Amino acid sequence: MYRAHFGLHELPFTITPDTSFFFPDSSHQEALNTLLVAMRSGEGFIKVTGEVGTGKTLLCRKFLSALDHHDFITAYIPNPYLQPMTLLLAIADELSLEYPPDINQHHLLKLLTRYLIDAYANRKRVVVCLDEVQAMPLETLESLRLLTNLETERRKLLQVVMFGQPELDDRLDEPSVRQLKQRITFSCRLRPFNTNEIERYLSHRVHVAGSRDAQPFAPGAVKRLYRASGGVPRLINILAHKSLLSAFGEGARLVTERHVKEAIADTESSFRRGPWYSRLFRYVSVVTAVAALSVGALVWGRWA
Repeated sequence: MYRAHFGLHELPFTITPDTSFFFPDSSHQEALNTLLVAMRSGEGFIKVTGEVGTGKTLLCRKFLSALDHHDFITAYIPNPYLQPMTLLLAIADELSLEYPPDINQHHLLKLLTRYLIDAYANRKRVVVCLDEVQAMPLETLESLRLLTNLETERRKLLQVVMFGQPELDDRLDEPSVRQLKQRITFSCRLRPFNTNEIERYLSHRVHVAGSRDAQPFAPGAVKRLYRASGGVPRLINILAHKSLLSAFGEGARLVTERHVKEAIADTESSFRRGPWYSRLFRYVSVVTAVAALSVGALVWGRWA
């Protein structure tokens, strides 16, 4: 690959959520700070939302690694599309609880309750992180709320962090889970990067990957990456990786706008992305063209 060519120890733009590449831009660092403060204050429910590819899973892993494991016991559920009983079993497995194969929901809840009480007695806080919660059935969300009813006079025995796409907000507007929505004490929203953040993001990742040189992306390449990705980190990574490959294939040490264009042509998802003003410009252009054709047709009809 191109690692030696650009002086890198590892590939800088993989799409796996590697916490060593966490970029502390404004919205991601703010969300991380909010999560850590909420955990220390003993809040019950915290919600983090963001569009596809904005780094929710990476933030979740960074958050879990930032917790002091002398004080916190954590459980991570990556796929919460589960029925209530299955979710409880998944949490029990994450907490390494032993239970008989034929356990019913009543006894499983008692087992989890006893575990939470014992953890509190040992000054441990239990945190459950759920990813992709927009896919969770409503009855499962409600069972999760019932599990968090356990509390002392000062704080909850179980703290839950929900990560999901913006559709999660629509699901929480359902009347059947209105009690859960009222218990969400902190809410964060991850946003795409702007042009300045993309430039810093690219520099950050290549330096973490081992580069001691200046950023290999020319200013025109950065702007083209922004227009094609809409500032979404996952798309930036895909396009930046392919752009480096394109430059490497030519023996170039600077990624230019042309290399990015080649990466865009090879990436289907980039064609429909872009900042809102780019989409607006295209929309206005189409409307203008249609209007011009209509006027032309009227004029032609009059002369005909």
